[in-house]
Amino acid sequence: MENPLTILQSDNRILDRIRAGDEKALTMLYRDNNRAVTSFILRNNGTPEDADDLLQEAVVILWEKVHGGMFEQTAKLSTFVFAVVKNLWFRRLARRKKEIPQDMEADIPAIDVPSPLEDLIESEEAETVKKTLDRLGNPCKQLLLLYYWEELSMEAIAQQMGFAGADTVKSKKYQCKKALERLLCKNI
Repeated sequence: MENPLTILQSDNRILDRIRAGDEKALTMLYRDNNRAVTSFILRNNGTPEDADDLLQEAVVILWEKVHGGMFEQTAKLSTFVFAVVKNLWFRRLARRKKEIPQDMEADIPAIDVPSPLEDLIESEEAETVKKTLDRLGNPCKQLLLLYYWEELSMEAIAQQMGFAGADTVKSKKYQCKKALERLLCKNI
């Protein structure tokens, strides 16, 4: 699995291509995110057509934000695209629920749609964690990114970072997580 810096460099290349007006970058984003988005939509009472529509809309939103100078990269592009799809889908489901007659409502599972305030709070929390991770420094920053962001196994992290084994990574991850928590508590 690629390390976070390689992924960010890849994302930066895609963003550069979008800024240059290269529409093939949109095709790449669509292709790279199609499986995850389709899986999410199908698990949440949607159709493959819904997934296609929402993914196209999310990619266009990214394009417009980048060209409007309103895009600030705080995570992987795939994370941004997925979050946009998720928000669009939950809003669409909420609208559908309002249109469904009361007697049919019992057949539809309840879905927790985040409010704009909750979205803002989540975004601010993510930015705080990002800044705190930068202050934490390496190797803790890299280890935590590999574990939580890349979702690598302890063994893979040990191999990639040159640790003796998974137990060493587990111990170091615990120490790094506690150090991050202490820094975050100082920020609050």
